[in-house]
Amino acid sequence: FVAPSHLAHRIKVSLPQDHQRQQEAPKVWYVHWLRAGSMVAGMAALVWSVGLYLSVPSSQQRLTEELISNHARSLQVDHLSDVISTDKHTVKPWFNGKLDYSPPVIDLAQQGYPLTGGRLDYLDHHPVAVLVYRHNQHPINLYVWPSKESDASSQTFDRQGYQLIHWVSGGMGYWVVSDLAMKDLQTFVDDWSAVR
Repeated sequence: FVAPSHLAHRIKVSLPQDHQRQQEAPKVWYVHWLRAGSMVAGMAALVWSVGLYLSVPSSQQRLTEELISNHARSLQVDHLSDVISTDKHTVKPWFNGKLDYSPPVIDLAQQGYPLTGGRLDYLDHHPVAVLVYRHNQHPINLYVWPSKESDASSQTFDRQGYQLIHWVSGGMGYWVVSDLAMKDLQTFVDDWSAVR
């Protein structure tokens, strides 16, 4: 079967011309690049968000930095103690009325860590008791406040030239900060726990 010539002419006229196809091609190319660009921008935003999330310090990191700053500040302005005494029966009652809890105060002079006083500080959005000890002229700040965590053995940290040890016992959270060698500071914590 052979098609009539006028049918072939009608089909050619109804098809788009070459110049129309050339004008549509850049539009298609532009749409593809626009989609690719938005995908790249979305991926960049996702990577930036993940990086920002990972760079935010944890609450424990923030508390550790706050403890170090507080310890260093107490040494710089000579505000190591609000109450200066080697007698635990003077230091412990000093906290009465200043805190809504009674911190345990232990004298470790026989173990080589004499009590030298105490002070009131503000950490982690609440007031805390700080007991001050010494070992070979190195001050040791022992931060004490109530904790809802269950008892936990000590964790050690080393930041900015300071040693820190954290543990939880008997409903109280303890943080020790000093520039002492870690083994000496661990001995302090062991002696504290043994006497308590």
